[in-house]
Amino acid sequence: MRVDLFDFELPDELIAQRPVFPRDSARLLDVTGETLHDRTVRSLPGLLRRGDLLVFNDTRVIPARLKGTRPGGGLRQDVAVEALLIRDLGARRWRAFARPAKRLREGDVLQFRGLGATVEAKSDDGSLVLAFDQEGHAFLTALEQEGAVPLPPYIRGGTADAQDRKDYQTLFARHDGSVAAPTAGLHFTPELMAALADSGITTAGVTLHVGAGTFQPVRVDDTDAHTMHAEWGEVSEATARAVEATRILGGRIVSIGTTSLRLLESVARLHDGAIRPWSGETDIFITPGFQFRAVDLLLTNFHLPRSTLFMLVSAFAGLDRMKQAYAHAIEKRYRFYSYGDCCLLRR
Repeated sequence: MRVDLFDFELPDELIAQRPVFPRDSARLLDVTGETLHDRTVRSLPGLLRRGDLLVFNDTRVIPARLKGTRPGGGLRQDVAVEALLIRDLGARRWRAFARPAKRLREGDVLQFRGLGATVEAKSDDGSLVLAFDQEGHAFLTALEQEGAVPLPPYIRGGTADAQDRKDYQTLFARHDGSVAAPTAGLHFTPELMAALADSGITTAGVTLHVGAGTFQPVRVDDTDAHTMHAEWGEVSEATARAVEATRILGGRIVSIGTTSLRLLESVARLHDGAIRPWSGETDIFITPGFQFRAVDLLLTNFHLPRSTLFMLVSAFAGLDRMKQAYAHAIEKRYRFYSYGDCCLLRR
């Protein structure tokens, strides 16, 4: 499909720079057929049914933005370097975006605060492979101490502060590995979780370590030419059983965010519609025409024009319906993107 079909005018001032508090006071646009209802996230228990299952992404965002230098030598001067880790390749190696990438060569040694790395390879997409001098717990400890929260550039130019350490992490964060938050989960509070439980709505978790590729702009004219970065995910046996039991009893699967949806649909595609225990990498790219087999409802934030995420929600609920919903959201001054408001979509 033509990428310009997913374009719309979004005023910059509607991209949220901070979340609202309490988090469940964010606005929620309830999209039911052709009808739009303005609500808040606290309304969610009343919009669902007893026996529905909410599926959250329990990944934890790591402070993946590093600042350091490439020490000079000979005729080469010291160069200030900023790196954004985007994917753990194992064996102390990470794929990363770096600035200024053009001034870095294979074999260059980089010094970050508390960490050292060597540029092992450069890729055609502009990314690097960095081989670090630490791994495992020691690496994560150094990252926690010296790294910064990897905010997207639309939020204060990507400059995070101490408050973002809390704001850009969900209530469900358990497993280190993401470089971007599964943002629909940011709206949930202990009070909202208690209200959902009182309404007979159950929950389960999956893990998808979100990479920066999910949020990268689409720079081609046709969706067939766009390549998604692979991300690692896991569906546990307990979650697979919960999904299948919910279906048998007539409940609905409610994905909290596009990341949970992408993982569930990846697994369903591999198992003829069933959800089975699974772990591995997925590069699924969902555009209109995709056959959904796992998820019935989707709670998701408002996304940017021409993004893979707006393509996904258009596939889920229909492009015309999503354009109508987004036009309403813009008119009513909903807040967009990671720290913004959300919508509830039905297939």
